[in-house]
Amino acid sequence: MKHNDVVVLILGGGVGSRLYPLTKLRSKPAVPTGGKYRLVDIPISNCLNSGFNRIHILTQFNSVSLHNHITQTYRFDVFSAGAVQILAAEQTPTHSDWYQGTADAVRKQLVEVKSPNPRDVMILSGDHLYRMDYEPFLEHHRETRADVTLAVRPVPTAEVSRLGIVDTDDAGRVVKFVEKPKDMKLLDNVRKLPDPANPWLASMGVYIFSAKALYEMLEHDNASDFGSHILPRALDTHRMMTYTFDGYWEDIGTIRSYYEASLALTDSDPPFSFYDPQRPIYTRPQFFPPAHVTAGSVLDQVLLAEGSRIIESKISRSVVGQLSSIGPHVSMSNTVMMGADYESLFQAHGPESTRGLPPIGIGRGCTIDGAIIDKNARIGDGVVIRNIPDRPDTDAPYYAAREGIVVVPKNAVVPPGTVI
Repeated sequence: MKHNDVVVLILGGGVGSRLYPLTKLRSKPAVPTGGKYRLVDIPISNCLNSGFNRIHILTQFNSVSLHNHITQTYRFDVFSAGAVQILAAEQTPTHSDWYQGTADAVRKQLVEVKSPNPRDVMILSGDHLYRMDYEPFLEHHRETRADVTLAVRPVPTAEVSRLGIVDTDDAGRVVKFVEKPKDMKLLDNVRKLPDPANPWLASMGVYIFSAKALYEMLEHDNASDFGSHILPRALDTHRMMTYTFDGYWEDIGTIRSYYEASLALTDSDPPFSFYDPQRPIYTRPQFFPPAHVTAGSVLDQVLLAEGSRIIESKISRSVVGQLSSIGPHVSMSNTVMMGADYESLFQAHGPESTRGLPPIGIGRGCTIDGAIIDKNARIGDGVVIRNIPDRPDTDAPYYAAREGIVVVPKNAVVPPGTVI
């Protein structure tokens, strides 16, 4: 069923400082995942699979890569009422500054939001990993006559400080909302859930507003953020309900969460899988040759994307992205390798290859454990990257360390023989 009376807004304009250096040259929603996708493909695919096809992506920071991906991927035919459109931050006669937060971003695009006269507006984040059918979510929102409905899930105490924590009455109406509490005393008056492993109810940053309520909240309040300002203040003025989601959901907000969620994709029974023919994840169609694994190679628990070449190497519990080149005689484990852009790989075999740079990919005899290797990285022969859990955060010329994980940035060149 198509829900043409709902406008979807996907927030994609944040700086993404906690994901740096993966966000050095791109926005968070444009960060690659699963060997061939971008994070923004997740909410867009959830929308399309649920019958929501009026989708807007709000962008601002480092947006070129995201814009390119959206325009090259989501092209609807002329007979469809839907579209995936980019709403970039812009100067207007009434707004001359950048987006100041999630609510401010939506406020500055209200003219576009109002244009199709929607009944409801769904607001999503562009950096979450989950598969969700939004249709029951919308039905619940309308059946409960809510002004705004929050998708929520139970979480452990360890996750409380990075999420919005809610308390509800017996009917599921929100009576308290505490955004990212750093002090547990702020939750003294919040009821715990009966499950001791997951005693708190947390907002997923997935909302449905009735259009009328959204306009009232944003036009009568200049606050900049939904979680910190708009939602807590709306408790006294609007009917705010919850919808419990019981599937896998991960906020890809830090290097550690990105790394662990990526490696979990390689598990025999992963908590999230791209293999679902009923609810596929869409992305840009690429016409690369099959992956090539030569004799003498050993692969164990590997997500291997098309166009990759593995030459006499051993790889375990790793994600190998499109157009990756590995080997010969490489040992790689617990690593997320994003691969290469076709254009960069083509140029690497042109005139610039005479400059003495290592080729794009991982060179002969390297040993790599516990790393994230961004696109188009050139890792010379004999490089060693060790997994040191207590490694301090570092910013070096050709790598960074975050939360004990080595990150080789996009286009970086690691000289032969380097030990990290």
